[in-house]
Amino acid sequence: MSTAPAEVTPASDASPGQVLLSGESSLASPPPPSSRKLFVLLILLVGVLVIAGVVAAVFRSRSPRAADGLHSLLPESARILRLKGTTEAVQSRAILAPMLQGQQIPTLTIVHMLPAGSWVKRGDLLVEFDRQAQMRDYVDKKADYEKLVDQVSEEQAKEVAARAKDETELKQAEDSLRKAELEGQKDEIVSRIDAEKNQETLEEAKATYDQLQETFDLKRKAAQAAILILEIQRDRTQQTMMHAQANSDLMQIHSPLDGVVVLNTIWKQGTMGEVQEGDQVRPGVPFMQVVDPSSMQVRVLANQEDFPSLRVGETATVRLDAYPDMAFHGKLDQLAPIAETGDFSNRLRVFVVIFSIQGHDPKLMPDLSAAVDVNLTTSTADTNSPGRASAARTGS
Repeated sequence: MSTAPAEVTPASDASPGQVLLSGESSLASPPPPSSRKLFVLLILLVGVLVIAGVVAAVFRSRSPRAADGLHSLLPESARILRLKGTTEAVQSRAILAPMLQGQQIPTLTIVHMLPAGSWVKRGDLLVEFDRQAQMRDYVDKKADYEKLVDQVSEEQAKEVAARAKDETELKQAEDSLRKAELEGQKDEIVSRIDAEKNQETLEEAKATYDQLQETFDLKRKAAQAAILILEIQRDRTQQTMMHAQANSDLMQIHSPLDGVVVLNTIWKQGTMGEVQEGDQVRPGVPFMQVVDPSSMQVRVLANQEDFPSLRVGETATVRLDAYPDMAFHGKLDQLAPIAETGDFSNRLRVFVVIFSIQGHDPKLMPDLSAAVDVNLTTSTADTNSPGRASAARTGS
């Protein structure tokens, strides 16, 4: 008995791709909605894993060992090391608030000052502090000094006159003594009474002479002592007067070199800022500097990993963060022989590295942050040499 083949008819409510056999139940039922959601989540999970693998590969490529391997594959001309630093002038002078001699003044008031950015020549007046007290002290001491000078001269003149008078009296007493001695030689030919008178006259003349001689020396010593006291007072007053004049001169500060005026940020009146006319500054505070912008350099703190790859004489490109379009040629001039402690850990060490800047520009001023791209000219073997490695470990 033969069986008729099953007819295949599409189901009216079947989804596309599904086929139903006539007379029979469907061979494959559609997946439930929960299975479709699970399939979509599986696809998303696979995508996330692929992206995470790519990111991990990128970070591994930036690790120090991978970077060393990359540098070993690059030519030497393409090996660049970027360092961050601050610009500074090769030649500069700090301007400090003056410290007065013999006076304890807590603050000094600025009455005149050149603005920042002013071009000055050596000897130009930079800043002037209030010096009325010093000038008044100088005038008073000068008057006292002149008065003492007159007193010394007057006492010296009196001493000359008194000495001449005393010398005259002493001469007269000496003459009287000599005359009495001559009269005493006649005692043998004169009467006894006259001889006694001559003897009394001789003794009186000798006593007078001795007394005048003694008082003459005492008067000279007393007069010299009085004059010496006045001279000491005169000299002390003169020294005080000179100190007042020197303090007055210190209140006017002149430029020590040709350059540009740069104001420092200091602590003043409870805030940080630049000084201006009318502000009060404590003595000894460096509130200003004069820099020569014709010769500039960049001071960099290189970490102990980058330091061994640096060599004196290597060329570099200096770019200013404030002026991204500007670039200067530079050269490594100095490498610090001893490391310094880092800012974040005592175990991390940094080395001071100085790069000179070739050329100058009015915008190139001190205290600007700069990026230095160093062209490393040494090979990897030389970079990792024991001598440089020991230098990098200095102070660690």
